[in-house]
Amino acid sequence: MTNPKLNRRGFLTRTALGGGAAAAGTLAAPAVLAQSPMVVKMQTSWPSSNIWQEMAQDYADRVEAMSGGRLKIDLLPAGAVVAPFQVLDAVSDGLIDASHSVSAYWYGKNRAASLFGTGPVFGGSPENMLGWFYQGGGKELFDELTQQNMGLDIDGYFGFPMYAQPLGWFTNPVEGVDSLQGLKYRTVGLAADLMQEMGMSVAQLPGGEIVPAMERGVIDAFEFNNPSSDRDFGAQDVAKDYYLASYHQASEAFEFLFSRTFMEDLDDDLRAILVYGVEAASTANKAKAADRYSADLQTLMNEDGVTVHRTSDEILAAQLDAWDVLIEDLEQDPFIKKTLDSQRAWVERVSYYELMNAPDYQLAYNHYFPDKLKL
Repeated sequence: MTNPKLNRRGFLTRTALGGGAAAAGTLAAPAVLAQSPMVVKMQTSWPSSNIWQEMAQDYADRVEAMSGGRLKIDLLPAGAVVAPFQVLDAVSDGLIDASHSVSAYWYGKNRAASLFGTGPVFGGSPENMLGWFYQGGGKELFDELTQQNMGLDIDGYFGFPMYAQPLGWFTNPVEGVDSLQGLKYRTVGLAADLMQEMGMSVAQLPGGEIVPAMERGVIDAFEFNNPSSDRDFGAQDVAKDYYLASYHQASEAFEFLFSRTFMEDLDDDLRAILVYGVEAASTANKAKAADRYSADLQTLMNEDGVTVHRTSDEILAAQLDAWDVLIEDLEQDPFIKKTLDSQRAWVERVSYYELMNAPDYQLAYNHYFPDKLKL
């Protein structure tokens, strides 16, 4: 099989024709064929022990249930077929049918990838920016980037508006920008450029390589994503100062990629289930994250000896200044400028409504839980 993509399509066609022939000759064969699920091979970028692999399984379970068993996702962890950062090419080349990852992982192929998860923060929340993808022109721009500009055989969607990622883990407190100078720091995507602009030396590593890199002194500090994932891979064993709140990755979502060739071979209803299943899993993932992330943060503090801080306003302001510098450079690329213009227009309008309409939740929290939130 020299071309998995074409061979799979041919196989599906021959199976359908064979099923018709069998139907003409016997009554038993169609019943067997009707019970055989279409298997979708999906690889993630996460280890099997990570909560994100569990979230991907939530998607797989919903797809199978909604399809009445006609679709079954063979969910594979990082490295099962290709490395964590290689799922984009694997889907496009037909090695796998789908992937569950984040767009920042293929930032090295095209910087515009980061705009769909780790780009500048204009004031829109993760939910706001997921809304931009589906209602503000983001999906069309993503298709233009991947299908037209890069010539990839993929159809991409986004789900689960992630909580803003923490500034991360440090072996000593970092109160101001001066504390960051010269630190060797792990992040991914445009966040790497942002942190370098702020004076850090950056390494882009998959999650599974972070703790070993800390132990060998390859990096001094790092971020991955959230209290649950961070605790899963042992962040608390190599650092004890954990800083929440940051603008480096404040509006990311999971990236669900599908082979366009594979999708074209499916019946319309099965294709719709794969696509709209992303939305169903998005809601489930958000609820699970709210529960698990908050509980694991308490465990980190109460059992693992971690000191949790809120990132200083000085560092947050410096991040916005650094984004200003990066934006000026990024907008030399016409496609990136078009995408950033689209995001700015969406945030200016939608966030105005959201921010004007939102009550002060911190005021209410402090009213009912006095002296607990110390910012």
